[in-house]
Amino acid sequence: MPSLAGGDDAPFGSLWTCPQCGRAFANRNQTHTCRPLVALDDHFDGKPPEIRAIFDAVLAVAERCGPVTVLPERTRIALAARMSFCALQPRRAWVDGHVVLARRLESPRFRRIETFGPCSHLHAFRFASVEEVDDEVAAWLAEAYEVGMQRHLER
Repeated sequence: MPSLAGGDDAPFGSLWTCPQCGRAFANRNQTHTCRPLVALDDHFDGKPPEIRAIFDAVLAVAERCGPVTVLPERTRIALAARMSFCALQPRRAWVDGHVVLARRLESPRFRRIETFGPCSHLHAFRFASVEEVDDEVAAWLAEAYEVGMQRHLER
């Protein structure tokens, strides 16, 4: 099982590991479905190379923020620090995804924004080309990485 970044150096201490599936979580007894991870490449079977290039570009930008754990789940590929901060769903002609930010950030590039609490806002996007992974997206990922490390809770 891949380890998540920031296990002991974040303000909230060590991560909890599910005794059934072995996945690490920021919150003890966090609700989840114990399913084995799938092979990352399975998400790209039958899809054009541009789709993998989009994923690789997003991952490269995210990794500039710090250590990232890639969690290829059945329905999505999560990018995690202490917690998941970005998820990607490769499709045939585009990549759907979202970042979790501590604030609501308006941008015409977001397809929708869902608010789950005062410090939890899901911002959904869709990329059809690798050129869309630009400086604005890098800023989203940097901010989302801070949420994934739970640094927004230190304030």
